[in-house]
Amino acid sequence: MRWTIKAKPEQKDIDVLTSALNVDELVAQLLLQRGISTYEEAKKFFRPQLSELHDPFLMKDMNLAVARIELAIENNENILVYGDYDVDGTTSVALVSSYLLSYYPNVATYIPDRYGEGYGVSYKGIDFAEDNNFTLIIALDCGVKAIDKVKYAKDKGVDFIICDHHRPGDILPNAVAVLDAKRDDCEYPYDELCGCGVGFKLIQALGSRQGETIDDLIPYLDLVATAIGADIVPITGENRVLAYHGLEVINSAPRIGFKAIINQIKKTVLTITDVVFVIAPRINAAGRMKHGQHAVNLLTETNIEQAQKFANEIEKFNLDRRSLDQEITKEALVQIQENKEEEGFTSVVYKESWHKGVIGIVASRLIETYYRPTLVFTKSGEKLAASARSVKGFDVYNALQGCSDYIEQFGGHKYAAGLTLDENQYGNFKHQFEKVVSETIDPALLTPEISVDAKIKVKDITPKLMRILKQFAPFGPGNMTPTFMAEKLQDSGYAKGVGGEGAHLKIAATQDGWGPIGGIGFNLGDKLPLVINRRSFDAVFSLDENEWQGNVSLQLKLKDLK
Repeated sequence: MRWTIKAKPEQKDIDVLTSALNVDELVAQLLLQRGISTYEEAKKFFRPQLSELHDPFLMKDMNLAVARIELAIENNENILVYGDYDVDGTTSVALVSSYLLSYYPNVATYIPDRYGEGYGVSYKGIDFAEDNNFTLIIALDCGVKAIDKVKYAKDKGVDFIICDHHRPGDILPNAVAVLDAKRDDCEYPYDELCGCGVGFKLIQALGSRQGETIDDLIPYLDLVATAIGADIVPITGENRVLAYHGLEVINSAPRIGFKAIINQIKKTVLTITDVVFVIAPRINAAGRMKHGQHAVNLLTETNIEQAQKFANEIEKFNLDRRSLDQEITKEALVQIQENKEEEGFTSVVYKESWHKGVIGIVASRLIETYYRPTLVFTKSGEKLAASARSVKGFDVYNALQGCSDYIEQFGGHKYAAGLTLDENQYGNFKHQFEKVVSETIDPALLTPEISVDAKIKVKDITPKLMRILKQFAPFGPGNMTPTFMAEKLQDSGYAKGVGGEGAHLKIAATQDGWGPIGGIGFNLGDKLPLVINRRSFDAVFSLDENEWQGNVSLQLKLKDLK
């Protein structure tokens, strides 16, 4: 791994912030590295207020979207709330549909079948709308590139409102309204909302027309926080406010569906990390293994007994998903190893029987072993479908644009994308993808990087520091958990491998007579020889609390040792 130590801010800036906030220099340094340089900015960071949310009508087309929904209600039209089958899509659909249903009955939901319809707006979904007399579709977390499909709907007398956060193409669909802060002509102050975040801005706008305040919409923020965590959007600006207050809802007054999941995992206080690794995979498992509508049913259920049944069903999907992704990852790793002679800047693997619902997870797992842009293909109907994942610093979406001659359709983000192509184009695509990546990637990006915020000494690791660092949460892109480096550590003689086959490393570190402080390094068991016999070593870690038999102690969560 590459250890990159962030530049230390100017000492004068550190001194000014240290004095203004009455904090240690280290805390001032961490804040400055996050772009926080004044008392006011720090106050907003540590105490995000819902009053800081932007006016939803600053978003291009918001007035058109609200007017069309109000017209639909006035005319007693049927409204279909349509969203993608992942966490962002299903939470979006649950949010907008449950909000509309709170005062208007003619609302239904539609999640496309991952296997029968694929990603985004589908012709089948539009036909469903026409057959069932829906004259307005609100599409969430998808649709910004659905030019032909929106036209197809319009020809059938079905209008579209699109709420998306993906990058638009050169031409926008001819919808009644296209809400997407990434539009070139949209001057909305924050363009990193997830799909559910855009859906929230829509209900915020609708609510303001009925005299509702932001406080009336707080119960919907558990959905928004879950989507923000799951979709790995930056937890900065408006997303930080929404995630912060959404986590409070999850922990104090979650909707019945979340309560049913939390009952299963038996955890009292959930962080954004728990949302990402515990709640989100369960919601996702419905769309991966069966159908995304199961997730919407759970998230909109108001009866706890029924919600518990839905949650148990989804838990089974999640267990099935886990065993499948482990099995397919093993097969994919074998495929990469067998093709070692072709090894280059990318990993591209394919097997027609692989389950389409887990290929994205498998692509992420492969990057853990072979750190390079990765595509996992499977057969989907007559076509091949793939999930793409990237390494830090490399835009896989742009790389796919460079291969567009061989792709039928694709969409996504810098680090994650999906695509389909004709089977006979697989070889050409694979060759072109390798060519594009090899010509555009900085080879240094093929070695995983650990970004270190600051050097620290063991004597400075105190409960007070930990209390302040906990207030930096929620963590995520744009505000990652602070990572530290300590030099010339020694183990007190306690170091050992723990877990199956000693996979993890447990230490008790000292430095210059200070300590010991415990440390745990998951999957770092092979580093044990570096620390035994009181050898001197450097470590990169975040700080964590270890709770054992009612006692809470600070520990180092080790990331790498040298």
